[in-house]
Amino acid sequence: MQYEPKPAEFDIEEARRVLGEVFAPWVQDLGLSIVELDCVPPEPVPPDWQAGAVLRMAFSERLCRHGGIVCGQALMALADTAMVIAMLAANRGYRPMTTVDQTTHFMRAVVGADVLADARIVRLGRTMGFGRVTLSSAADNKPVAMVSSAFAML
Repeated sequence: MQYEPKPAEFDIEEARRVLGEVFAPWVQDLGLSIVELDCVPPEPVPPDWQAGAVLRMAFSERLCRHGGIVCGQALMALADTAMVIAMLAANRGYRPMTTVDQTTHFMRAVVGADVLADARIVRLGRTMGFGRVTLSSAADNKPVAMVSSAFAML
């Protein structure tokens, strides 16, 4: 489906609309929700502030491999999607882009729990954007993976 931009300011509701209208049906099947969207820095601006987004992937047996462990493919798709939403937050609006690179370091398994993706923009230029995502188990808030990625702006 072609995304039709709305004249409203980019906010969490607009990000949720983009998530529901732009991404492929199989991404919709992941059960993602946008928990937080950071477009505008607070005043005064902390020196370590970064635009970003927090997404939640609801636990589902359909996303698990044997033993109830959430599969790596689902975690990587969550990280990629979270970074796209974070890039949109930094851009303060929709912009087509494509993933150029994604490196995932898995640290431990997620068993029977939702997963949180905290995506932050490291650098955003005219043609390229770079970011990092921390994936955590919602059950104990401990990190399960670290992801770095690069995107080309189209």
